[in-house]
Amino acid sequence: MRSYSIKFFSFISLASLFALGCGGGETSPPAASIEAAAGASPTTGSLAGSPVSVDAGVMTTASQRPQRESEPEVVLSTTYGDIKIRLNADKAPATVDNFLNNYLEPGQYDGTIFHYVAPGSMILGGAFTADLEANSTRSEIQSEAANGLKNVRGAIAMTRDPQYIHSATNQFFINLADNPQLDHVVDDEEKYGYCVFGEVIEGMEVVDKIAAAPVKDKEGFPSLPIEAVVIQSAKRVR
Repeated sequence: MRSYSIKFFSFISLASLFALGCGGGETSPPAASIEAAAGASPTTGSLAGSPVSVDAGVMTTASQRPQRESEPEVVLSTTYGDIKIRLNADKAPATVDNFLNNYLEPGQYDGTIFHYVAPGSMILGGAFTADLEANSTRSEIQSEAANGLKNVRGAIAMTRDPQYIHSATNQFFINLADNPQLDHVVDDEEKYGYCVFGEVIEGMEVVDKIAAAPVKDKEGFPSLPIEAVVIQSAKRVR
């Protein structure tokens, strides 16, 4: 298992997000950074609170769909409020299992922070404590970025080492806008994309509030919220 530096996890380039699917293979990262590509020209999209299915001509939102056992729900209770997320175990079974059983259920996300904020793009968290200490990780997982789920507003996805497709562990991001440049395109390292494994169904206003937090650049941690945005608890509620 590779050891990752704090600098790698805190400074996520667009290269890492193109290669950062849900989890090996090597690549030469694209030159553009995530800040430039994802933040320079944000695209406003919609996932949470938007129509996602149609039944007999009636639009249904994500939060109104019938609940299935393959759609566990979790709540991230942060210092800015609660974010409720519905996971998609049908499309991303290994990723959901990793998120729940390796990190959430053992309490590994409790006390971690959102350490990178890019307004109009994403918020990134799950890997560091408020003291900027790297949290412990389990084995890397197989990427499921080719599952058809898209990096649209409200979608939650995994990050990974830009040089290895199958390297996701504990770090995740929530999309603030539609980010099609982060989706799976083809099965090579540069365009494998980022694995989406769920969606925010309540609390997108909290996500937006986090995205608007004042930030600073600290060694190894660009765009770090000045006041720590802490995930006080992460619990499965369904």
